[in-house]
Amino acid sequence: MSSKITIIGAGSVGATIAYTLSGQDIASEIVLIDINKEKVEGEVMDIEQGTCFRDPISIIAGDYEDAKGSDIVIITSGIARKPGQTRIELTQTNVNILKSITPEIVKAAPDALYIIVSNPVDIMTYVFTKISGIPENQIIGSGTILDTARLKCGLSEHFKVAQKNIHAYVFGEHGDTSFIPWSGAYVSGVSVDEYYDLMQTLGKDVDKLDKEGMLTYVQKSGGKIIANKGATFYAVATAVCQLCARVLASSDSIATVSSMMHGEYGIEDVCLSTLTLVGPNGIQGKVPMRMNKAEIEKLQASANALKAVIAQIEL
Repeated sequence: MSSKITIIGAGSVGATIAYTLSGQDIASEIVLIDINKEKVEGEVMDIEQGTCFRDPISIIAGDYEDAKGSDIVIITSGIARKPGQTRIELTQTNVNILKSITPEIVKAAPDALYIIVSNPVDIMTYVFTKISGIPENQIIGSGTILDTARLKCGLSEHFKVAQKNIHAYVFGEHGDTSFIPWSGAYVSGVSVDEYYDLMQTLGKDVDKLDKEGMLTYVQKSGGKIIANKGATFYAVATAVCQLCARVLASSDSIATVSSMMHGEYGIEDVCLSTLTLVGPNGIQGKVPMRMNKAEIEKLQASANALKAVIAQIEL
């Protein structure tokens, strides 16, 4: 696949995305950009020296002008939350970083599809949509694709069935107000509740699913990984690379990515994750999923929580 992908930010997430891409046939050119020139040059050198085992690929430590002609630009820039720092303070700091990056990268690559990964990702996607001048269909927040991957992993372990057979999703904010619409959770066409009953009749040793416990597992996984090893980057890098493959494919796919809402489920003017059709032309629209009243209310509550944060930051 002949495509050019630029990554802004060579921290743990950005560098791991570059490394993961370097081992796959998604991109033929990778540009890694970071304010820390020595760091980005070291990352590129390390990654590049492992590419002799694959077809030729170009990987460079570049500047914004090197992003010209990019098919995809991935923005991972930002700082991690510090002890004692409020979520709003972190949000404003990362919004300010995004505001400094945006004019530079948009000037170099106005036609690229933009994948926003920086946290808090829904706020950052909203800000980029508002300030960049880039058409909305070209702007994709990584949203709850990682949360959804964690859910599939957890359900796979619980039911002892392959992850590819699980169709379940995490909606809303990539954060504490996310939720699982169990109305749309299936194991190969069978609802998770029915699947448990089916396994009982087949004599399989499967416990009844603790739905609240599963949501806690999804929401707290990142914090646990950070507590244990200092940062989380492997799974998010894999998820973002999968998203790159989807938007570069010849046909559209459905993913739980974050994008601007325009009245869907009664929600306006905020970015969060629901089922979304994505492909070579970016975001094609939302795919309405049947949800019960309580689930719709959870999605609206998540939207309101994000709006409360947006109201406190300077755009």
